[in-house]
Amino acid sequence: MDDADHGAANVEQLLDTPGLADALESDRFKQFLDHMPVAIAVSELLPEERITYANLEFERLTGQSASELEGKNWQALPGVASAPDDDRPLSEAVEADEEYVGTFSISLDGQTVNVDAWSNTIEDDSGEPSFRLVALARTGQGLRNDEEMVRQSLRDKDTLLFELQHRVKNNLQMITALIRMEARNVSDQETGERFDRLAGRINSLALLYRSLSIEGQGDTIDLGVYLSQIASAVIQAHAPEGIRLDLKIDTWPVALDVAMPAGLVVNELLTNSLKHAFPNDEGGTITLHSLVDETGCRVTVADDGVGLADGMTWPKPGKLGAVIAQSLRQNAKADWTVTSRPGSGMRVDIFFARKDAAPK
Repeated sequence: MDDADHGAANVEQLLDTPGLADALESDRFKQFLDHMPVAIAVSELLPEERITYANLEFERLTGQSASELEGKNWQALPGVASAPDDDRPLSEAVEADEEYVGTFSISLDGQTVNVDAWSNTIEDDSGEPSFRLVALARTGQGLRNDEEMVRQSLRDKDTLLFELQHRVKNNLQMITALIRMEARNVSDQETGERFDRLAGRINSLALLYRSLSIEGQGDTIDLGVYLSQIASAVIQAHAPEGIRLDLKIDTWPVALDVAMPAGLVVNELLTNSLKHAFPNDEGGTITLHSLVDETGCRVTVADDGVGLADGMTWPKPGKLGAVIAQSLRQNAKADWTVTSRPGSGMRVDIFFARKDAAPK
């Protein structure tokens, strides 16, 4: 096969791949992205790069409507780098760089808005780059003219996304992985459960973002407070009448790369319990304990529901939950045990050693 035929085959394969392109045709998926706490825009790379989607937050931060952006290239994007020694337009930076791009200033309604920017290419299942996903988030700070103050603000890292980019290999990578894995084979007949799960996972990251902004403690998050916030959000979103939450929390500061996978795993387990442990609207108790002693922290997530069926395990191999659980072991060096019998509920105990979880 010559290069032209090979290229045509790659394009045909890309167009036939069920994934983000199909998902962006789904009104349900677009509604989900419109409620994300991060500004998201997507471009298709072939046959030539053009913006195909922008969510509501992206419209708000750039001052341009989706209809104005769609069909154009990134040159339509406003914004100039904020650093004193950097004059790159945002439009060029998102095409030239990967992952964290930098801080940029956008003129919006007569005021200057500062945003942190990320740019990631997304490959199809054959490894061919097919989309670019650009994310923007307000820095929460006004532009400072003093060069040392700008550098100090970067050292303080007062937005979560900036923290995660350096501490746990970029929050945007996690978001794009979640979207890719959940968006495959989207159809209007689906119940929406997969998007509920995706929304819960993204919300866990958003809670971490807000906690960092409020606490202002650099790379430290209180694990107990964070897990209790996740429990509250999951219960509010999914709990039917008759569910009791047994919550016992000790405060304990941990590093961000411990808090993020821990929050995602706890979100996963609580969601599983609420959706599957109590069929037929049966009441029951869900337990979340995060208790600290001199050795470290023990997090317990349990329910007194129907338990795992014979032959079932948690996490289920090959599923996204297994990827998230594995990140808990890799990033936080956590150990866990799972106990379940049909009709006797399910219990997961996670242990974080004090020496491994402490902020660096």
